[in-house]
Amino acid sequence: MQLNPVFTDRAPVPVGPYSQAVSANGFLFISGQLPINPLKNEMIEGDISEATRQCLKNIKAILNASGAELHHVVKVTVYTVKISKFAQINEVYREFFHEPYPARAVVEVSALPGKAQVEIEAVAAV
Repeated sequence: MQLNPVFTDRAPVPVGPYSQAVSANGFLFISGQLPINPLKNEMIEGDISEATRQCLKNIKAILNASGAELHHVVKVTVYTVKISKFAQINEVYREFFHEPYPARAVVEVSALPGKAQVEIEAVAAV
């Protein structure tokens, strides 16, 4: 099996020993995306809707860099420090994903890197 890393400057640069995404065996595994605006290298703070939107824009940019689209996503995992913001997360999620929706899990966590409110990872069939 060959792992092929994916990189785009339209998503945040990895800050550790990981790739933005890796393709393997017909799947694209996208690392957790924080709500970082790659143009300003700044975290979106305060508004969970805007933070979620930025995470999903980053995922879309990585998908596009690999030649894929949002409709190729088969699984999404959302990590949030405030499950009470689930409705706002869902509202933005619907802007990006349409039926048939990918499988998904939403998990409340005690903390995320950089004090982010949300982090989203995805798997796509490419």
